[in-house]
Amino acid sequence: MSTPQINLQALTQSHWQAEELGNAQAVAEFVQILMNDHNFDEVIARFGADQYKQHNRTMEDGIGGVVKTLKDFVKLAPEFSYDVKRMFVDGDQVIIHSHATLKAKHRGDDTKGMNIIDTWTVREGRLVEHWDAIQPLDLSMRLYNLFMGGKINNANGVF
Repeated sequence: MSTPQINLQALTQSHWQAEELGNAQAVAEFVQILMNDHNFDEVIARFGADQYKQHNRTMEDGIGGVVKTLKDFVKLAPEFSYDVKRMFVDGDQVIIHSHATLKAKHRGDDTKGMNIIDTWTVREGRLVEHWDAIQPLDLSMRLYNLFMGGKINNANGVF
């Protein structure tokens, strides 16, 4: 089974400066390796040393926190993937708008999965802070988010 590939060239805007393009590339690589390839060892090797402040309250701080959460999640949904639809960059802020699905057969079906907007702060090519907003698109995702959204694993607040 093939996994979605993030096409950074198609997402790139002509007005991005070189530093912004580098920040976009760092986020695209991180998301590809984590969310689509599920290569957790590579994520830790490439990004694990970064100080990573997490604002998704269900995850622990640090790259290890997001890896732990995704490792557990893909045990339940091994075909989980991110189809990145849009990318916005303004200086050290990178935002992606994605369609996340749990099953390969749901890719491209906007009635399934989740609409997710992720925002990162990237400094000197390092991902240092993350926020997200998640909209479940179907009943199963609404129920999952209802039951999984209550445990707070960091004290950073959502903003």
